[in-house]
Amino acid sequence: MFYKPGEPHGLPHNPLISCVVPRPIGWISTLDTQGVSNLAPFSLFNLVRYDPPVVMFSANGRHGDGGIKDSVVNARTTGEFVYNMATWDARQACNESSASFDRGVSEFEALNVETLPSKLVRPRRVKNSPVQFECKTSLVIELPSSGPASAPNTIVFGDVVGIHIADWALKDGIIDIPAIRPLARMGYLDFTSVDSVFPMPPIGAAKV
Repeated sequence: MFYKPGEPHGLPHNPLISCVVPRPIGWISTLDTQGVSNLAPFSLFNLVRYDPPVVMFSANGRHGDGGIKDSVVNARTTGEFVYNMATWDARQACNESSASFDRGVSEFEALNVETLPSKLVRPRRVKNSPVQFECKTSLVIELPSSGPASAPNTIVFGDVVGIHIADWALKDGIIDIPAIRPLARMGYLDFTSVDSVFPMPPIGAAKV
C-alpha cells in the first residue's frame, strides 16, 4: 500500500508509529521552579550524538489543562533534566506516569516511585532505573504543526553531563541488556522489552 501523511490510508488505525520500531523510552524527570518533581515517559527519545553525548526527547500534544507539557516547561525553564532508563520491572509505574497529572503534583509521590539525588543537576533520579543520564538543556526547538489550533511539537536536547550505571547492570564490565530488559515502544498499544541480544561484528571498509 501507499498513502500520503494527512490523507486517508484506509486502515483502522494510523500505522505510522509502528513503522519505526522499537523506540527507546526516555523516562524524563524534571523539577519545576517551585521545587516539585515531575516524571513522564517519552517514546520519541534517543541518543543523538556520542562525543560529547547529547540526548533528545520530543513532546507531542498538550497537558490536560491545554498548556505545554510539564517536562518541556521544566527543562526549558530550569535548564536541566534526567533521563532514566525504563525497564520491564518498572513498566507499570512508567505507563502510569504518562497520565496527565495536575500541575504541581509530583508523579514520584503519586506513584510511590523511589528517588535518588543527582550529583550535577537538581532533578532527582528514579532509584530502580539501572541507567540515568544527568542532562543540561542545550536546545529547545518548536516544530511546525498542521494548523494554528494543533497541539505543539517540541524537541528538547540535552548535553549529558553525568552518567549513572547500577553495579548489578554490569557483567564482566559490559552492560547486561538481557538482565535489564529495557522497555521500548512499538505502536498502537504495544510495547516490548529487550531480553535477548546477538553480536554482529563490523564489516569494515566497503569493498570497491
